[in-house]
Amino acid sequence: MAIKANTNRYNVDLSSFLLVVPLCLMCLGLGACGLLAPAPAPHGEVQGASTSGAELAQSDVNRFATLAMRDNLDSLYRLLDKLYRRNPAEWKKTATSRELAIKRVRDAIETRQPWPELRGKHDIQALSLALSPDFSGDRAAAFIYAAADMIIVAHGGKTRFYLIDGFDAQYLYNAARNMEIASWILNSRKNPAGQPLLLSNDISDSERNVSFEREFGKIIGRIDLLAEMTTEKYKRAGISYLQNMVGGTFLQFLPVR
Repeated sequence: MAIKANTNRYNVDLSSFLLVVPLCLMCLGLGACGLLAPAPAPHGEVQGASTSGAELAQSDVNRFATLAMRDNLDSLYRLLDKLYRRNPAEWKKTATSRELAIKRVRDAIETRQPWPELRGKHDIQALSLALSPDFSGDRAAAFIYAAADMIIVAHGGKTRFYLIDGFDAQYLYNAARNMEIASWILNSRKNPAGQPLLLSNDISDSERNVSFEREFGKIIGRIDLLAEMTTEKYKRAGISYLQNMVGGTFLQFLPVR
């Protein structure tokens, strides 16, 4: 009887073993597939701005607005490069190379120098002129310069912000809507010859390029977020004051000895 009992036990163990082996082989196979599968393509990582002593004179909102302005101008420069690539005849009106034309526009924006072809106009007046059908100058340069000028004006005429600076939430909101309108005009308005003012997005059977729309969307999103933060700033200050008052009265630790 003892031998019979031992034989049954060995039969059970063997059956279990036969069930486990295929599972182990399957796991090994899946692991090998994972090892052989190509690694995901790198998409970069968050890069924080370098720290400077000037940050001591900035609130959280000031710092966010400064970084958002930097990113918005970079987005406009990328849009200018894209427009020049799709419309090479434009940069030839400004410089001997695309790179030099971009540099001239960038220098004019960052040093707040007027763009000659806009005839002294600024803000939305400059944007309207750059997008008028009969404009004959470098439309790409005029459009990007006018868009940057309009955004900077909406931020109080500055590109860096400190504790003494404030924002008007409605002006910021209006600037975001102006960028939406400008993007729509760029894609829909025609010149006297019936052609687009500038070639930008391309949606056809052979190609789908909406990179311009994405870049406009980033700019609009950043400005809208700053507008909301501005409206929340004073409300949050009042709530924080009430929280501190309530906390000071009711949320104190009690002595235990």
